[in-house]
Amino acid sequence: MIQVPYFAFRDWPEGIAQQLEQAVVQTMGGNQFILGPEVNNFEKAFAKFTGTEYAIGVGNGYDALVTCLKALGIGPGDEVILPANTFIATANAVVQTGAKPILAEPDKQTYNLTAATAGKHITPNTKAIIAVHLYGQTCQMDELQELCKRYDLKLIEDAAQAHGATYKNQQAGSFGDAAAFSFYPTKNLGALGDGGAIVTSDPDVAAYSYSYRNYGQKEKYHNQTIGINSRLDTLQAAALTVKLHHLPTQNAERQRLAEVYLTELQTINELILPVTAAHCSHVYHIFNIRCNRRDELQRYLQQQGIQTVIHYPVPIHLQPAYSYLNYKPGNLPVTEELASTSLSLPLFPGMTEVEQEYIIKSVKDFFR
Repeated sequence: MIQVPYFAFRDWPEGIAQQLEQAVVQTMGGNQFILGPEVNNFEKAFAKFTGTEYAIGVGNGYDALVTCLKALGIGPGDEVILPANTFIATANAVVQTGAKPILAEPDKQTYNLTAATAGKHITPNTKAIIAVHLYGQTCQMDELQELCKRYDLKLIEDAAQAHGATYKNQQAGSFGDAAAFSFYPTKNLGALGDGGAIVTSDPDVAAYSYSYRNYGQKEKYHNQTIGINSRLDTLQAAALTVKLHHLPTQNAERQRLAEVYLTELQTINELILPVTAAHCSHVYHIFNIRCNRRDELQRYLQQQGIQTVIHYPVPIHLQPAYSYLNYKPGNLPVTEELASTSLSLPLFPGMTEVEQEYIIKSVKDFFR
């Protein structure tokens, strides 16, 4: 029996591990551990990669989301529309600003927020929409941009799972007023610890973000606003610069692995496989399948030595922390069905052909 991890750090492409070690050692030699030159170098490189004017490195993806919201003036009394089937950090960030999260159902096929699903929730108090590029697939951004323009709303992208994904050949993160990225180690572009970034082409958003991440100061001991301490670590920036160079290659490998799954599993009628919308690209941070016998399938695969993950077993509106919003079971049926049927299969750069063939065989054996 083969043991297959859900995710593993592999030296793929070969040599990346040594490049990371060299970058970290070289950075240590510079002895500038807070906002050293490596941070600025990475910010410039990431802004260029995303097709934006500015990238502002922060301590993690959650702080990136909060900073985006605050930079755009979101606060108490405001409502922010977001998909109900996202990771809880998206809603938490809204609450952190004092605003109210308004949970919208996702599209039934792509699991992403659309203009049609978001538009139902717009009220006079709506200030912004957060488009979450779930699992690595971009939202259909034209319609969301038009909706926000029509109602004079801010558009924020939660691109934590979508490094390198595109819509109409334009990079995720470059459509909204601001976008938040996470560099959690398992992301498509992952650091060696926590990290995040805001990207924007709005100079006012950038200026606020640079200040807010560093206690609200533009120069030391002169504080214009009440900020936080959330600066991208210099060592992490050095590692991210190396990994950014390899991101297109690693994303292409994720897409290749996903195509193998899609081809080999398409004949299983009980499975619902990922669907990619027109003009959207998918970089498969997560390869999510759906099945009415999800829990039984997960137990079977575990018995075969295959690790899987459920994203996300309890949706936000049914979490105890959000009971004050007064949602009840059945209020968001699409989101609840996704929570009860979704299962994520192993997919990561460096996963071997033997490992993937074993997973596919095991899934097919379960349904025989």
